[in-house]
Amino acid sequence: MSIQDETNSPVTPHGQVSPTRGWLGVAAITASLFIFLTTELMPIGLLTPLSASLGVSVGSVGLMVTAQGLAAGLGVPFIVAWTRRVNRRRLLTTLLAVLAVGNLITSIAPNYPLILGTRLIMGFASGVFWAIGVSMAMIPSLPSANAVSVREVFELPVRNVPLRLVLVMVVFFVLGHFGAYTFVRPCLEDSTSATVGFITVVLIVFGTGGAIGNFIGGQTVNKSLRGSFIVGGLIMIAAMILWGLAFGVVQLSQINMTLSAAPETFEAAMSLNTMAYNTCIALGALIGGLFADHVGVTSVVWFGIVLVALAVILRASTGRRTTPAI
Repeated sequence: MSIQDETNSPVTPHGQVSPTRGWLGVAAITASLFIFLTTELMPIGLLTPLSASLGVSVGSVGLMVTAQGLAAGLGVPFIVAWTRRVNRRRLLTTLLAVLAVGNLITSIAPNYPLILGTRLIMGFASGVFWAIGVSMAMIPSLPSANAVSVREVFELPVRNVPLRLVLVMVVFFVLGHFGAYTFVRPCLEDSTSATVGFITVVLIVFGTGGAIGNFIGGQTVNKSLRGSFIVGGLIMIAAMILWGLAFGVVQLSQINMTLSAAPETFEAAMSLNTMAYNTCIALGALIGGLFADHVGVTSVVWFGIVLVALAVILRASTGRRTTPAI
């Protein structure tokens, strides 16, 4: 019996992926993406009411984002490497089950410490999904063809200079973006006395812009990864309404830069990318919370601007070294 038979891979007798099964696979990944992203970012839109209902500060509620991001970032290289021979479809099913149970516990948790602990566990599932999700669109059922051991994962940025530069840019970009974005709601309430309805519209606009940005990025990154990242970063600095659109472009650019930097070990590189990304979500939310509690919520916006500017400057100064021809 072949590997394809054992894993029930959606292939035709000629070895080609069935179009119907292929699109169903894409739909499954898309639905999973929605679930994981919603779970990760939901506290951001509810920051103020959560603070009031749980009796903790706004900065402390931001730790809900920190806990999940920290677990996702620090755990992903190990879990991805340890599960490199596991059927990816079954792994995704397990990750979704962990997320479902975690969301159920969060919804009925009687206290804040239990919520934080649950979010920490859910973070491990999120981190693995972000590392394997992209490659699953190309190898949805089989064990990973390019996953490597933990030691090899951490050796990648040591010997791969383009990947190392991409990871540094990811650190600046994510710290800045999520340091500011986590506290969008209290910032709008504090500086503009915005109503709940207006804030909801702003967040919807942001999300819609992110989707449009992903589409635009899909057209531009193939022409110029460097230009897409720089322009997207500058737009993020310029305006809140365009922020979501620009985020979509920059987000897709940094993923493609990771692929370009390590095409033969993409899943391992993405595990490092995910580690940097989610750890910086955690740190961004933590640092932003400190700014919000001790300096004022508007200060997190300037924190975000400075960090994203550093990412843009780094990308502009490195020329084409992070995007070798593939």
